[in-house]
Amino acid sequence: MGVRDYIGPMARAGLAAGADGLIIEVHPNPAVALSDAHQALLPVSMAHLMKELRRVAEAGGRTL
Repeated sequence: MGVRDYIGPMARAGLAAGADGLIIEVHPNPAVALSDAHQALLPVSMAHLMKELRRVAEAGGRTL
């Protein structure tokens, strides 16, 4: 079982550690998602996370 609160920290850590890809579930209404509702981000949260990930990538000399 995934935990939504861990997605950002784990994604940033993975990218900083050299991950070439991340799989992150996004749903417009996670409460009614047919699967993995507990680990899906709202689209607005994903947009915010992408901004953070771009900064992490740039700090490491990479791009998204």
